[in-house]
Amino acid sequence: MKFPLPEARSRARLLLPLAALSLALTLSACGEKKDQIVSQTAAKVNKDEITVHQINFVLQQQRNLRPEQTDGASRQILERLVDQQLAVQKAEELKLDRDQRVLQQLDASRREVLARAYVERVGDAAAKPTPEEVKKYYDEKPALFAERRIYSIQEIAIEATPEQQQELRTQLAAAKNINEFVEFLKAKEYRFSGNQAVRAAEQLPMNSLEAFSRMKDGQAGIVPSAGGVQVVVLAGSRSQPVNEEQARPAIEQYLLNERKRKLVEEDLKSLRSAGKIEYVGKFAESAASAAAARVEAPATGASAADADAISKGLGLKK
Repeated sequence: MKFPLPEARSRARLLLPLAALSLALTLSACGEKKDQIVSQTAAKVNKDEITVHQINFVLQQQRNLRPEQTDGASRQILERLVDQQLAVQKAEELKLDRDQRVLQQLDASRREVLARAYVERVGDAAAKPTPEEVKKYYDEKPALFAERRIYSIQEIAIEATPEQQQELRTQLAAAKNINEFVEFLKAKEYRFSGNQAVRAAEQLPMNSLEAFSRMKDGQAGIVPSAGGVQVVVLAGSRSQPVNEEQARPAIEQYLLNERKRKLVEEDLKSLRSAGKIEYVGKFAESAASAAAARVEAPATGASAADADAISKGLGLKK
């Protein structure tokens, strides 16, 4: 019988603990990996799972969510996802996923998501505005910034034929005040409705802001509208300027979004030129006018609503 040498026995005693430690670490790592996989599941709904990734995706859509609100919001989102999953399971049980209308809606949603992804990818190439470009835009729009006003407006929508519109313009110009003009409308039995509003400069249509900025308190204007005319009276206004530092974020976002929009329009025009588009049936009759129409970016849902940062307001109190 051979006996191990003392040195060999010593090595064996060292290796055994090391092997045991290695095995323990390996098992621990496997356990951690398993825990990590399990931890991604937030809830189980019958045969399906709701994951943390699904909750985080919805959280990313929440705006102005403070860090301390995240846990509470996550729990609320999870409960909504549980209800949603139950509804999905029942819909599949009823074979609603094979309903033609449902299939059309699913296809429309898919197309919208892909179109939005395309818009975002093309827009990513837009360069951020330089400080000089921001200053130039600020200086060119005094009515929006340096000479910004808050307008108290009275609006009167009047039903009128094209022939009656000239009479209304003449009477409005001759009236001493808006009350006198309203009495004229009543006497002539015009159908009209009134409205009052307080709007900041950036909340007015951009194409009419310059005209508003030149109006004095008490002045009125008249513009054609669908089915008649719209009389706008500047009942009063007050100055509330915005300096360049306050306006910079909104201007930067507005200019950047304008660049993104133009990039998408140009890319779509190229795609139209390169693609083969054939109109069929009654749509072929208006093909020429359709081709001449300005190409617009595909609808992008909430992201499109945010495109005009300035018209949505500068975040200042009135």
